Amino acid sequence: MADTAQAIEVKGLFKRFGPLEVLKGVSLTANQGDVIALIGGSGSGKSTFLRCINLLELPTAGQVTIHGETIAMKKDGNGGLMPSNRRQVQRIRTKLGMVFQSFNLWQHMTVMQNVIEVPVHVLGQPRDQAIEVAEALLRRVGLYEKRDAYPAFMSGGQQQRAAIARALAIQPLVMLFDEPTSALDPELVGEVLTVIGDLAREKRTMILVTHEMKFARQVANHVVFLHGGLIEEQGSPEAIFEDPQSERLKKFISSVH
Repeated sequence: MADTAQAIEVKGLFKRFGPLEVLKGVSLTANQGDVIALIGGSGSGKSTFLRCINLLELPTAGQVTIHGETIAMKKDGNGGLMPSNRRQVQRIRTKLGMVFQSFNLWQHMTVMQNVIEVPVHVLGQPRDQAIEVAEALLRRVGLYEKRDAYPAFMSGGQQQRAAIARALAIQPLVMLFDEPTSALDPELVGEVLTVIGDLAREKRTMILVTHEMKFARQVANHVVFLHGGLIEEQGSPEAIFEDPQSERLKKFISSVH
């Protein structure tokens, strides 16, 4: 039973930006070990959905449960929701590793300092222990030799691999990737996808927003196609890419091949 425990459960998620409704009631469950790829056109709500999971965006309505713990929310007075327990949110965020499009490394810190910052100063890990973990992670993503370098002196691919190491340093239950290769030059995409692929093979729970269809097909065990703020279709990679049912999905797949 433990291996099918729910890592993330999202129910009826709505998100509105002023008059624009970006998410219109999205529900999704990720079990431990699932690699879920979110695909869809620009403006379909993929990144907003991901950001609502760890409350970088506050949903207008809906419920998010992480590892069996539902995030407590209350009405914010403007027709939306806000967390009713900030400490709970901070604690739950330590279970979620997030990798952004634009790396988001601290530019004034070396790679090593970036990776140990949260474990030491937020989670209270002993510095020696955090450094030991960080060194192992940097070796794993091929950046041990760059541990004392600053982000400005690294390629985009190296910076994104450092960002993945930083997200892994908190030992998260779930990794969230928001278009992790979209800001990279084409020749650097492969090195980042290799690292993510290795994590998928370890059965690490991941939700991945990506426009790399071949990669989604290779690493995901479940693919979700979003269109207009709703899940239009979802299923195994084989079902989605080889036997799409909806006209919108057929059109989307033909446009990205």
